Amino acid sequence: MRITADNRFRKLIVIGDRLLIKPVQGNERTASGLYLPPGVQEKEKVQQGYVIKTGPGYAIPIPVENEPWKSDEDQVKYVPLQAKEGDLAIFLLSGATEVMYENEKYFIVPQSAILMLEREEDL
Repeated sequence: MRITADNRFRKLIVIGDRLLIKPVQGNERTASGLYLPPGVQEKEKVQQGYVIKTGPGYAIPIPVENEPWKSDEDQVKYVPLQAKEGDLAIFLLSGATEVMYENEKYFIVPQSAILMLEREEDL
């Protein structure tokens, strides 16, 4: 199942090290056979879902040198996230925030709450 950002998500901006994740049912199996049964999700507070959008990553501020030739856009750099759009993410619910967008449930999850990613080779 390949889920990536489409036109309805283009106006959403995910901040920092966070991911927008569309949850899947616990007994839904991926093409490679990976799945979490419902009992595991309830007991361990673990959820799985597809990464819809990612933030830019961890911000690393650049030291201010007040050089007139430097542009303001060079002030912040980012360390990119490991997760990419379309990945299946297994994450801890305790670190996630549930949101509703266009009558569908999503989670906003920091990368630190991600336990594992599954990525299709063709993505």
